[in-house]
Parts: sequence; structure tokens; C-alpha cells
Amino acid sequence: MMSEANGKKVIGRTAAMALALAAMSALPACGDNPQDAAAKAISVVGSSTVYPFAKQVAVDFLAANEGLAPPQVASSGTADGIKAFCAGIGATTPDIVNASRRMTRAEFADCAARGVGDIIEIEVGLDGIVFASATDRGIDIKLTRDNVYRAIANKPFGREQTAKTWADVDPSLPAMPIVVYGPPESSGTREALLNLVVQPGCRQNSAMASFEKSDPERFQRDCHALRSDSGYSSQGEQDDLIVRRVASNPEAIAIVGYSYLLKNSKAIKPLALDGVLPTSATIADGSYEASRPLYIYVKKANLPVTPGLDTFLAQWAKSWGADGPLARIGLVPLPADRQAKAAAAIQNQTVLTVAALEAAQ
Repeated sequence: MMSEANGKKVIGRTAAMALALAAMSALPACGDNPQDAAAKAISVVGSSTVYPFAKQVAVDFLAANEGLAPPQVASSGTADGIKAFCAGIGATTPDIVNASRRMTRAEFADCAARGVGDIIEIEVGLDGIVFASATDRGIDIKLTRDNVYRAIANKPFGREQTAKTWADVDPSLPAMPIVVYGPPESSGTREALLNLVVQPGCRQNSAMASFEKSDPERFQRDCHALRSDSGYSSQGEQDDLIVRRVASNPEAIAIVGYSYLLKNSKAIKPLALDGVLPTSATIADGSYEASRPLYIYVKKANLPVTPGLDTFLAQWAKSWGADGPLARIGLVPLPADRQAKAAAAIQNQTVLTVAALEAAQ
């Protein structure tokens, strides 16, 4: 039988862990963190899509490493997260940036110019750009990359955007208002939406496709920009808000990451894109066209500065498998060879090079 003294110790440890986890969930976003906290704790910023996975890793890391400070995990969007990450090195700068797209060459160069020269790139899993409507009486529509482009592009095929209903886009579609809630310009999800859905829809027109090389500025204007009226409304880096708004509006469509669909399956339902529904299997095999890899980028210079940072990265590698905790909340695992490459990048602290970045872009 446990003694009264030992019982009090167990209760005390349990209470302390609960308080630590509660403190982690209430941590301030990037830019509001006091410098003394940043000096003691792992700081993670960036993608709202990767955020729930990073938070789960942080919870498991904290549970397994008593005495270390709770990691500070903030959702600031991929683009803004990379800017903060690239601001410099040291204890008061982010150690990790979550990214729902690959870092660009321009961002990599900006990092180097600011002294962030050694960056470890780790591919952590796969995700899908999901179109969804309210489970209860939500719009049921056959989406294609072509009709999505026509509906939400700022200048479809170089013409002014005049479509008010889906029937305006295609007479076979319902005469319901075009109401799409999606990610803002700072989001990697928006960039992936443009690259994987909007641009391919635009390229189906041969004249527009030819502009990609002959007139890149026009191609960017007509194939890589979204309307800014009520047809497409960005909701900031708040995927949960997008879900709530669409769940309460039967005419609306949400654009979110796959994990948010799973998390909110009672409130929203997926819509097929080009006849394929987003599932773990279709995202993994690429048959769902709006599939993408997810990344974290680590500041190598901060590994000796931030206590537990190497252990936190090892926790990621323990978590991203098919039977791991991240798959249970919607991360689609990488194929085995890519998992092994990611684990090796952590183990060997492999630094990203310009050549490696350009080879994949």
C-alpha cells in the first residue's frame, strides 16, 4: 500500500505536470514572448497546418522530459514564421519554424543575409488542401481545378471576375452564391492552394499556359491571385475559425488542411476534387491532386543554446510513423524512404544547401 507521504509526492508531480501543460497551451504568440522565457524554452513559430502536430510533439516531449521548460508553440503562418526565424540566431529567436510548403530560395537567401546560415530541413509528413462544407445541409458540389480557378481567381483568363454563383462558373453547378473561406496571404496553405489547384486550373487554357514563359508577370496576375471580394474571404491563421464559420453556413466552402477535417468531421464534410475525396490513402499516393509535404526548419546554431532542442527533434522522429500519435490526429505519414531521410537529417544535423533547395524546385 502506498504511504501517505509517497501519495502526496505522486499527486504533487501529477499536479505539476498538469500545470506545465496548461501553461504551454496558454503561451503567447510569436512577438509577445518575454525574452527570459525564450532563453529557457524551445520556441516554435509558423504554419497553422503544422501547429497541431508540433503541439502534440511538445506535449509528449514535456511528459518524457521532466524539468525542461514547456516548448512555446505559436501559429503565425508559414511566411511570417520564416521571417521571424530568419531574423537572427541566439536564445531570443525562434529555434524552429513549421512550414506547410518548402522554404523558397529568396527566404533561404534572406536567412543567410541575417546570419542564419546553417538550417536543417526536416520533412515531417504529408497533408492535403481540403475543400469542405457543412455536414448538415452543406453545399454539395462537384469541384474541379478548372471550376475552382474560375470561381476564386481574381482575373480568370485575364477577364474581370464577375461570377456571383457557382452556376455563373458552370451552368451544371448549383445556382448558389460563391462563398469560400480560406487562408490568408501569409499562409503556406494559400500558396499550396495556388500552386496545386488554381494555377493548374488556369493552365488548362493553352493561351494562359503559354504566358508562364512568355509573359510571367501576366501569368502571375491572372493565374496566381485570388479575388478579394465576398467570394473569397481569408480568415487569418485560424483554421478552427474557418471550420466554425462554414459549419454554420450551408452555402459556404472551407479550405483547410486535412487534419482539421478529421478533427471536425461532425461539423464539416469533404468535397471531392476532380472526382477524388481527400483521405489518408489518396493523399499518400498522390491521387488526390491537392497533396503536399510538410516541413520543419531548425536553426543549427541554436542546438547548443536551447536546452532539450535535440531531444525535441528526436521526439518528432518517434511520432510521425503510421502507428504514431501524429497519424491519429491527421498527419499522413511519409513513405518509408522519406521517413528514413528525415530521421537521418535529425541524427546527422544535415544542413540545407542552395543546391539541394534548387534541385527540388
